[in-house]
Amino acid sequence: MPCLYISTNINLDGINIDPIFSEATTAVSTIIGKPEKFVMVILKGSVPISFESNKEPAAYAEIVSMGGINSEVKKKLIYSIGTILQTNLSIPRTRFFLKVFDTTVFRTQSKM
Repeated sequence: MPCLYISTNINLDGINIDPIFSEATTAVSTIIGKPEKFVMVILKGSVPISFESNKEPAAYAEIVSMGGINSEVKKKLIYSIGTILQTNLSIPRTRFFLKVFDTTVFRTQSKM
């Protein structure tokens, strides 16, 4: 189950955030290759964020998935989610950071 957690310093009161949820869900599902029904998206606004020594609109996100992550997938996720935030919240893609974590990378094989 991929989970995308987005934090932004933008106040989301009065902003229609439904397109962000639907577009992010579709992007994560399509890029990672998991059904949309298993994708979770969390969006939190008004988070104090300073980036490049200023507090202009910015966002930080983390995505955790059980498999489906490689370097090409990371690039596509960064571009797609950055584009969604730029389109819907006017956050430049250059002020967006995405941390990607695949839980299966650290699994060790049992020797039993």
